[in-house]
Amino acid sequence: MSPISTPDGSSPPARPANSPAGEPTASTERAAPRPRPTPEPDGDHPTQPATRETEPDRNGNDTSKPDPAGNDATTPDQNGHNTAGPDQNGNNTATPDQNGTDATTSHPGSLHLSAPDRPGSADVGSAAERATRDLAAQFEDEKPGRVLTGPVGLILTGVSLAVGALALWQVFRPLSQGSKFYLIIFLAGVLPLVFLAYPADLRLPARLRARRRRVASDSDSTNRDSDSTRARPTATDWVLVALAAAACLYPVLPVPIGTGGGGYNAFLDRQGLLAPVDLVLGTVLLLLLLEACRRTTGWILPAVCLLFLGYGYYGGLLPQSWPVAHSGLDFGQLVDAFYNSDSGFYGTPLDVAASYIVLFTIYGAVLELSGAGRFFVELSAAAFRRSRTAAGRTAVASGFLLGTVSGSGAATTVSIGAVTWPLLRRAGYPPERAGGMLAAAGVGAILSPPTLGAAAFIIAEYLGVSYLQVLGWATVPTVLYYLGILLSVEIDARRSGVRPVVVDVGSPWRLLARFGYHFASLIAIIVLLAVGMSATRAVVFATILAVALSFLAPKNRLTPARLVTALVTGVRGVLAVTAVCAAAGIITATTTKTGLGPQAAALLIGWAQAATSDPTLVLVLTALLAAVALSLLGLAVPVTASFVIGWVIVGPALLDLGVTAPAAAMFVFYFAVLSEVSPPTALAAVAAAAVTGGRLVPTMWQTLRYALPAYLTPIAFVITPAGLGLLGIGGVGRVAFAAVVTALSVAVLAVAAGGWLPGVGPAGVPERVLGAFAGVTLLWLEPVPVAVGTALAAVAAVGVLVRRGSAGRPSSDPVEEKL
Repeated sequence: MSPISTPDGSSPPARPANSPAGEPTASTERAAPRPRPTPEPDGDHPTQPATRETEPDRNGNDTSKPDPAGNDATTPDQNGHNTAGPDQNGNNTATPDQNGTDATTSHPGSLHLSAPDRPGSADVGSAAERATRDLAAQFEDEKPGRVLTGPVGLILTGVSLAVGALALWQVFRPLSQGSKFYLIIFLAGVLPLVFLAYPADLRLPARLRARRRRVASDSDSTNRDSDSTRARPTATDWVLVALAAAACLYPVLPVPIGTGGGGYNAFLDRQGLLAPVDLVLGTVLLLLLLEACRRTTGWILPAVCLLFLGYGYYGGLLPQSWPVAHSGLDFGQLVDAFYNSDSGFYGTPLDVAASYIVLFTIYGAVLELSGAGRFFVELSAAAFRRSRTAAGRTAVASGFLLGTVSGSGAATTVSIGAVTWPLLRRAGYPPERAGGMLAAAGVGAILSPPTLGAAAFIIAEYLGVSYLQVLGWATVPTVLYYLGILLSVEIDARRSGVRPVVVDVGSPWRLLARFGYHFASLIAIIVLLAVGMSATRAVVFATILAVALSFLAPKNRLTPARLVTALVTGVRGVLAVTAVCAAAGIITATTTKTGLGPQAAALLIGWAQAATSDPTLVLVLTALLAAVALSLLGLAVPVTASFVIGWVIVGPALLDLGVTAPAAAMFVFYFAVLSEVSPPTALAAVAAAAVTGGRLVPTMWQTLRYALPAYLTPIAFVITPAGLGLLGIGGVGRVAFAAVVTALSVAVLAVAAGGWLPGVGPAGVPERVLGAFAGVTLLWLEPVPVAVGTALAAVAAVGVLVRRGSAGRPSSDPVEEKL
């Protein structure tokens, strides 16, 4: 989601309805820098954090730095509005403006985070806001798209509105022809938009690029650089748009075309016996989906899809003694499986995108426009404003609260980093350690109920359970994940001598009293799910509630124009996911037709059995091998595709060894998500390093340390029956036992990784090694291993007590930080 504030104090601009995350608005592309007037208190919005900072000079006097756009936020504007600036002695002062509005006085070493002059304004641009959105887009699973204006923008807006309206209509009045008919129409609306919204972005050879620049110069077109060329669809894009519409709509067109066509029912009747025109258009759609994935996510996922396609076509040529060999499929059989079956393009992944994800992205857009994100960050800062580790706790809490509406790891990392990194830096956090904290907190967005990642909806569909059950399975692991991060924050603060920070943002109770209504729609989703309502209806009613409550803050009210913006933004946010989910049908259909899932499962179990014949150890080794395989897979493809591939390949192996379906599904889910923090790609860590300026590899390792519990907890609920308590399955006793013991394991591992026992002092190498063994042993949720692990943890704690005399250096005096 977008950052919460801007360095120059102007309000964050709302994206145009057809503008993707990561792209500037057309109207502010080259806008002149605006000085910042001091905000007048209006009581309609919490104080907005900005990232302009002031630093003391050598004499301790406060001086101001310009914002990233080069604007000095402490100089008066042309209208004489109140500004603050240093006097002749270098001291920062404030004088009232012509309207009598007084500015705040700067203290040496303080960081001012102030409100914009017009919260929620849709027409005020900010260079820093655009830069932050661009930064978030660079590290997302999907690539940044175009900003479309004029007639093309109107087309995209109109089609997006139609798709959004269709998705809402399907919730209450499903199409009588069935869900597959709806998916065909949905894909026909979304896929052409991909080719309008995302450029081909194919780089020409250097010689051709140089020639193209010379031609452009000769034709007096030097001002049209590559960015402007990418900003409008080309003739090729329009051809692909037309082909996408034709290939998607063909199955429902009631027009006979040779031996094909004839309408939806006739198309279904030809399943297994496709007509030539069916085969041609199915092939066209296959190629278009691969190109759509390439445009939105890069080359890796299309390459994986082609690998599965090649396996389906050439697998019959493999030696039949190989476990993965099959009888072979011709191209017509493959296209039939993709185009005219329930496991291909129109399978469960696309059903999830069209039925769930699009509604939740619309809901997220509504919450963002209503100011919920800004409130969540303010509340996090207020809750910990006077604690020793206020800066770190604010970053972690902000990641959790923003994650409830974001569901995107890298974007949440950039958003919270833009606001909290100045606080962390002032507190004394090194850039790498702060980056690791931000990345781990941001990835928690995909793990935090009630808006888990797209894969969570696929779990519900695959297992035939309600989404509420999936949320229940994720609750305890999420709490344990953030417990580990918070303990690491506390440990780092004491081990590194982090300076206390007093965050002056007022009372959290006052914030809750004024803006706590932002929680209402989140609570409504849970309540409606609990009373048996479907997830789709629950999120629609929660969206309506959020729209109604937005009128409690006049400057954030969702007028009809802003509602259109939210609807179109939500649909545009699902374009890349739809392409990925439809292309995932290539993988699932190939796996189903060739029997690859059971074959791969047997192969994985065979490797484990080659090392040992003990059933328990076979399960442990299989789980470890599966964890490594899923982590490597997640490095290359987006989380959703990683889960789909992992479920059809790794899932059967775990199920064959007696692991329950919920445990197997959540195991695959967590390791698919953790690819965002797994070296060497670690998109969230790369994004955090870009925010803090830290070294990349150390930032990745710090992220891995903060996220350590998330890697180990899934193994706990796979290898022992008692581990199901971590998913809330079983009686109260089992759940309590599993949660308490695993929490102890997380705490011991945090101490071992951080080298500090809170309240006691530093831990030496022997204590840390012993603690690591204790933490891992505690994950084996059986009485004997738990007793052994507890004893080892106690011995390690005693060792730290012996070293108590070597406690770390005392921290400095608190640093006053004002939000």
